[in-house]
Amino acid sequence: MADGSPAQRAESAYVSAVAMAHRGRLESAAELLGWAGPGPAAGFRAAALTGAGRGDEAGELLAGLGAAGDGPPTLLRATAELTARGIRESVTGSPTAALSTLVQAATLLEPAGATVLLPDSPAALAAIVALHGADLDTAEATLDRAIRSSTGGPPLAARHLLLSAWARMLRGHLGAAGRLLAEAHDAGGPPAPGRDQLFATALRVALARRDSDPVGLRAVWPDACQVLISQPADLFTLLPLGELTVAAARLGEHRRVAAHLAEADRLLARLGDPPLWSLPLHWSRLHAAILAGETAEAERHAATLDRLAADRPYAEVLAAAGRGWIAVITDRIDPERIEAAARALAATGLAWDGARLAGQAAIRTADRKAMTWLLDCARALQGGPAAEPAAAGASTAPLLSEREREVAALVVAGLTYKQVAERLFLSAKTVEHHVARIRQRLGCADRRELLARLRELLADQADGVLA
Repeated sequence: MADGSPAQRAESAYVSAVAMAHRGRLESAAELLGWAGPGPAAGFRAAALTGAGRGDEAGELLAGLGAAGDGPPTLLRATAELTARGIRESVTGSPTAALSTLVQAATLLEPAGATVLLPDSPAALAAIVALHGADLDTAEATLDRAIRSSTGGPPLAARHLLLSAWARMLRGHLGAAGRLLAEAHDAGGPPAPGRDQLFATALRVALARRDSDPVGLRAVWPDACQVLISQPADLFTLLPLGELTVAAARLGEHRRVAAHLAEADRLLARLGDPPLWSLPLHWSRLHAAILAGETAEAERHAATLDRLAADRPYAEVLAAAGRGWIAVITDRIDPERIEAAARALAATGLAWDGARLAGQAAIRTADRKAMTWLLDCARALQGGPAAEPAAAGASTAPLLSEREREVAALVVAGLTYKQVAERLFLSAKTVEHHVARIRQRLGCADRRELLARLRELLADQADGVLA
């Protein structure tokens, strides 16, 4: 970069920018791309600037793209420009138009396959935009095409697989997500430091949490903290940040994510708090506040979801679900509204989230009929047509029986054995026997340990029927 010819300096700057982008350093990548001259580098620089929260600079750069003298209109240059315009549109305009532009960029690049050195993958960026809007079908289809065409070659193979795993995880297809996570590791060894490593670690956290595996969650948490510390917040890492925020609340470790959340808030504010990018983070922070017992904070994020919901279908779904969660934690449960919100979540592909909302409402309601209704809803959402089929040879035996789970949910909710018996039309002695068997099965030494273990089981899998 210092001593070569102009062409060599430009090429060196581009290669260095690719390396920095892959390490999650968008600010540095953008500066290096500025040294790489006109052509494709300018488009990728505009995308990096937007991702780093420097939207005004990206807008100015985009206004000049395509000018005469910028070099020939190559396929890579057209791809870079479409990518930049798609990312910018996701911040300033229509998410639908943004996604369409990014998918076009990804499709345009497919003939080049593995032969192009890319700072980022248009398919990966399209998938991230789609995941932020819960358009899981588009995310998966775009990533599948990128995987088949080897877009970006080996440096981007793991990224496409990790994002595919994320989409499966959001659907509640945990086994498929785990297999894709392992495949991403096999594709090139451990994910390189940067965005891929953050997504991989956050996926491990997400799978442990959704599998009601507190031991696994605690085991991966130190790695997650280390990865998070090494990665600056940018627009394209908000999804794993949200997942780690929920896990931090689950483990009483909010301080570990506080600085990154503040950094993300500043980045979003510089970009004008774009709804597409802000919504999932507020959704995650709502759940973190609920887990931490911070009702006022939960209500604040639910109110933000409401404010962002106008004429945005996915935002309206999250806002209704947010109101449902506030009703659950404040004991103002309306079963019909909870069911409608849960089913709306499932209709967007978020069946696990919908089932969890219905299951937690069933635990908290004092109405026996409503409890049965909501439990049926939770079971239907978790076990409906969108649910992941069991892998061949996998055990489907639940840890607790259906009746034991119902007893456990009510005991955790604070009911006495007599009250549980009245609710379930059993004798108090029968309830006592159920609790004794549960304690034995879970290996708990005393009631305190039993309640703690049951809370862990129920917290991430609704009432345990959803395991």
